[in-house]
Amino acid sequence: MYLGDRLIPGADGGVAALRDSGVSVLFVTNKAIERRAAYRDKLRRLGVQARTEDVMTSSAMTASYLAEHHPEAPIFVVGEAPLRRELTERNLRLTDDPDEAAVLLASMDRRFDYERLTDALHAMDEDTVFLATNPDRTCPTENGEIPDCGAVVGAIEGATGQELHGVIGKPSQTAIDAASSALDVAPERCLVIGDRLETDIRMGNRAGMTTVLVLSGVTDRETVERSSIRPDHVVDSLADVAEVLSA
Repeated sequence: MYLGDRLIPGADGGVAALRDSGVSVLFVTNKAIERRAAYRDKLRRLGVQARTEDVMTSSAMTASYLAEHHPEAPIFVVGEAPLRRELTERNLRLTDDPDEAAVLLASMDRRFDYERLTDALHAMDEDTVFLATNPDRTCPTENGEIPDCGAVVGAIEGATGQELHGVIGKPSQTAIDAASSALDVAPERCLVIGDRLETDIRMGNRAGMTTVLVLSGVTDRETVERSSIRPDHVVDSLADVAEVLSA
C-alpha cells in the first residue's frame, strides 16, 4: 500500500477496483509496531478508506493467540510499546523479570540492545515457549530495508541455542484462520496480494488462496524466478490488480 509516508502510485485505485468488483478488503500486516487504529488513520491520510475492523496486525493476532493458549502465563516481551499495550488490553500478564517468564515473545524492536538480549537469554529455559509475532527479516522503508522481527529472533536463537517454537503472523495457520474468519469466507475464496514471497505468497499457497505478488516492495522478478514459492500472478503494483480481476 505504501512505503513510509508515500502511497504506492495507484494503490488507492487498486483498492477501489477490488471494492467495485464486490471484493471485501482486509489489510493484513505483520508489523507489530503500531495499533490497528494507527494503520487505519494512515490509510485514510493517504486517501484509502478504512475502518479499524478492516485492519489486522500481527500484534492483534498474537494477543488473541496468547489469550487462548497461554492466558495465565507470564510473558517476557522483546518488542515495542504498541505490542505491549495490545497484550495488556487482553488482560495478559507481562513480566520484566526474565526468571519469571513462561513465554518469551519476540517482535520488531528498534531499541533492541545487548541488555535486552541478555534478558532474553535468561528468560529461556527448557520449559519456556518461544514465539514471534512474525518471521520477516527486514521491513521496507522509503530509505531502504531495516531489520525486522526475524533479525531479533536470530539474535535470540544465537544467544540461547533454542529455536523458535512458533510464528503468529503471516504465513502461519493462525494468520490464515484469522483472515478468513474476519472476511467470513473460506480461504479458497480469498485473493491475497503482497510483496513478500516467504510470507504473503507462502501463506496464500498454503491456504489455497489465489496469490498475487506485487513488485513494489521487497521482491523483484529475478528473485521470483529463483524462488520455489510461485505466485499465481505477478504485477508491478496494486495499481494493476484490475488485470488479475479480468483474467
